[in-house]
Amino acid sequence: MRLLITGGAGFIGSHLCDRFLAEGHHVIAMDNLLTGNIRNIEHLAGHERFQFIKHDVTNFIYVAGPVDAVLHFASPASPIDYLKWPIQTLKVGALGTHKALGLAKDKGAKFLIASTSEVYGDPLVHPQVETYAGNVDPIGPRGVYDEAKRFAEAMTMAYHRYHGVNTRIVRIFNTYGPRMRLEDGRVVPNFIPQALRGRALTVYGDGAQTRSFCYVADLVEGIYRLLQSEEHLPVNLGNPHEMSILDFAQLINKITGNQAGIAYEDKRIQGDPQTRRPDITRAQTILGWEPKVDIEDGLRLTIDHFRKVM
Repeated sequence: MRLLITGGAGFIGSHLCDRFLAEGHHVIAMDNLLTGNIRNIEHLAGHERFQFIKHDVTNFIYVAGPVDAVLHFASPASPIDYLKWPIQTLKVGALGTHKALGLAKDKGAKFLIASTSEVYGDPLVHPQVETYAGNVDPIGPRGVYDEAKRFAEAMTMAYHRYHGVNTRIVRIFNTYGPRMRLEDGRVVPNFIPQALRGRALTVYGDGAQTRSFCYVADLVEGIYRLLQSEEHLPVNLGNPHEMSILDFAQLINKITGNQAGIAYEDKRIQGDPQTRRPDITRAQTILGWEPKVDIEDGLRLTIDHFRKVM
């Protein structure tokens, strides 16, 4: 296949480039580098089946020649980013999705949209199943990301139903691994540099809020399988093993040998969900997928990455 991956210089997008190239496909990575980093794909420079195009996908997307699949992963994805760039986040979810779907329609290509567990908001159903409509505050500070992704899903289904575009929707839960940004603002890039510098890990509130963490290689495997499937409805991809933020912080301190402990702060972003765990029954049934990488093994690989880039 010849694929376009928007957000191809981002954390997940760059790993997708690696995977599809490893499978023998031709990959075009497109990114405006707002939050992506060219270093994530510099090892692909000169690869005969790889091309990079710097472009803002909220503008018309032109790609010469055939395209067999469009994977739309362009978007700020961490609270620190979408609070800094709220308009850009809304535009890439709306205009960017529209432009990417238009390209898929024109080329007769498959289309896969990267959605998020944030479409569930601060959930009242636990674990979160794909049929749950969510508990989202559209005017809260996180609403720019939550609603951008909800709109993107709605537009994707509209193109599928009205134009017959062959679409996929993946709802991505917390993912970690090499190539996360130091200044990302999410819990993994917050905790690991603090631990490596011998500082206390900052936990907001009492640390009882929960997350589930999926290693990036497992996520990429699920996305690869979803693209090959015929499933048009949303599919959760994430690790169903849930742990508190406090337990997660203590695990990172244990792996790094950090003796500085935990520092508690009251600060919390309005609307920050208290629980987050995917129901992955649909992924297990349709894709034969579930995460394989143990949390400690994945964290060691991620910590090694941060040691190199700090």
